[in-house]
Amino acid sequence: MDIKVLEPGFSICHAIYPRDMAELKAQGFRSIICHRQPGEAEDHIDDSELRQAAAAEGIEWVEIPVTPGEYTTEAIEAFGAAIERLPTPILGFCRSGRRAVSLWVHNQAKQQSCDIGQLLQAAHAAGHDLHAEKDSFIKN
Repeated sequence: MDIKVLEPGFSICHAIYPRDMAELKAQGFRSIICHRQPGEAEDHIDDSELRQAAAAEGIEWVEIPVTPGEYTTEAIEAFGAAIERLPTPILGFCRSGRRAVSLWVHNQAKQQSCDIGQLLQAAHAAGHDLHAEKDSFIKN
């Protein structure tokens, strides 16, 4: 797993599997947010297997599925609410981590004192160049 810290308490990762849960628990993760759509790809197993594996390790599981590039107001608000209520540290994941980082940037951009440039730098440091989407973050 290639886990990237975006801020204290929130990290992102590419696809995870039930066999990864013990390691995630050992790394201290207390919550996981899945951004994959059910059945989106052959390598994406049934969410119930992931949810059960997380529960077996005492990790809270939340699903906020989004289609790549389609970050609705509802998804951004659900993400913000999850970040506020879930125990940290939290791991957000999707196939590549891009949806997780994009939702994080959208949510952070809603804050009055955020610096979009710093958010985009954090995303870039995590392996995702979101500069082409900069305008979408500003209007949300």
